[in-house]
Amino acid sequence: MSAATHQIRGLELDDDQYEIEQALVRNKYVARDSTGAVVLRGSQKRLQLKEQFPFEDSDGTEVFEIKADSIADVAGEYALIDSQTGERVVVLDNQWSWMGDQWKIRDPTTEALIAVIETQNRAVEFLRHLHSVFGFVPHAYEISDPRGNHVGTIEGQLGLKDRYDVEIEDASEVPREPVIAAAMVIDAIEGN
Repeated sequence: MSAATHQIRGLELDDDQYEIEQALVRNKYVARDSTGAVVLRGSQKRLQLKEQFPFEDSDGTEVFEIKADSIADVAGEYALIDSQTGERVVVLDNQWSWMGDQWKIRDPTTEALIAVIETQNRAVEFLRHLHSVFGFVPHAYEISDPRGNHVGTIEGQLGLKDRYDVEIEDASEVPREPVIAAAMVIDAIEGN
C-alpha cells in the first residue's frame, strides 16, 4: 500500500523535516517545513465530549479534522477525516501503557497497519508516571512502517512551549500528513 492512498486532498507535505510548536496556553499547534514556512495549523476544540481537532492549511482553509470515536478515552481511536470529501483517511489507535504509548496509524476500511509511532525511551516514560519532575524531559518517538522498519522520529525539544522536530526519512510507504497530524494529537491527548 503506497503513501499516496492515504493523502489528504488540498494538502501536500513533501518535505522530510518539520517543526511543530504548541501555543503557550492551550492545545493549539503550528507545523513548519524546513524553510520555516507554515504548512499546517491545528487546535483542540474546547469543552467537547469527544475530542476534536480541526486542521487548516497555510491559507486558513480547513483540510481535515481528527475526531475521537468515543467520549473521554485517552487510549482510544481517532479518525482523520478529509474536510473536502468527509471520508476517513486513516485511524489513529492509541495503545497506552505505563512504559509508554504506542500509536498505530491504520487504514479506516481494512484496518491494515500503515505506520507505528512509539515511545523511544520506555524507562523515562515509566518515571514520568511516578513523579512529575520527569515531565520536563522531552518526549521522543520512533516512526516505523508496518514491517517495523525505521521511517523517522518525533523529537521533543526542551523549552517553555512544547516543540517537536519531526523527521521522515522514508515516506515511500508512510504518508506524511497523518504523521504530522498525529504528532500534534499525541501531544494534546497525552498532555505532554
